[in-house]
Amino acid sequence: MVNRLAALAPRWRRSDAHGWWFLAPYLVLLLVFGLLPTGYAIYNSFVVANAAGAGGSVGTGNYQHVFADFRFLPALAHVGMFLLLWLPPMVIGVLFFALLLHDRVSRVTGAMRLIFFLPGAVTGSASVLLWYCMLQPSLSPFAPMLKAMGLTSDAEVFQNGNLTLIFAIMAFTTGVGQWIVIMYGALQNISDEVLEAAALDGCGPVRRALLIKLPMVTKYVLYMVILSFAAGVQIFVEPQLIYQITRSAGSPWWSLNQLGYTLAFQSGDFGGAATVSVVLLAISTLAALLLIFRTDFFSTEMDR
Repeated sequence: MVNRLAALAPRWRRSDAHGWWFLAPYLVLLLVFGLLPTGYAIYNSFVVANAAGAGGSVGTGNYQHVFADFRFLPALAHVGMFLLLWLPPMVIGVLFFALLLHDRVSRVTGAMRLIFFLPGAVTGSASVLLWYCMLQPSLSPFAPMLKAMGLTSDAEVFQNGNLTLIFAIMAFTTGVGQWIVIMYGALQNISDEVLEAAALDGCGPVRRALLIKLPMVTKYVLYMVILSFAAGVQIFVEPQLIYQITRSAGSPWWSLNQLGYTLAFQSGDFGGAATVSVVLLAISTLAALLLIFRTDFFSTEMDR
């Protein structure tokens, strides 16, 4: 037995070495573009002087300065309302369409996946400009419908009270299709024998989806929620471009990310901007940890 283990040891070491070689590029990128910038931002948030004139080792002065800023709480409220309007419908929509595609497999399923994915090909600034043209009554192909609703100018459409809903619609159309494709791929991993056994036991399509399919792709759903939440907290392009175009809808600090941008490049307050970035990191990290530790996200079949 000892000789057999000794013979296998070099093979295990070679296998471990191959794994580390595959992992090395990711670790380098994580260090250079993830951990080092994060550490630099945290350092600046405690050391760099803020706009109030604090110098030297400012400690928590930047955090006190940012939290007392009249723009911080409104920006936080805007981001929170945006997440409430966007994240639940997106998760429900992704699951509904992915389960529908998986349950109704046919020759058109592939075409439907492509149709769902296409809106996601237009993202970022291009998506914002497209939606602005769609909602601008003088440019939109839906101008008659907009005018029937009493909307005859962009000022009536892009009112401050409508912005959160408009941004949620923009984010929904650009993000839902990609996640549908990913979730459909996750559903493909479910064994056909399991689904056939459920059908033989009298389980209908709805019960099969809710009681069998969803529990088996829970980790993919959590993964989608974590990444989507982090992206939603950092919303920037939509409010920034809409404000630049209209000069009346929103503000340069409508979202937390915009506030950080304004502090850094308009006020020269790099300590405050670093503080906002640390706040964004803390919100996303705490939400992710809450989901991870309240579920069996990292459990495997060997742990059960």
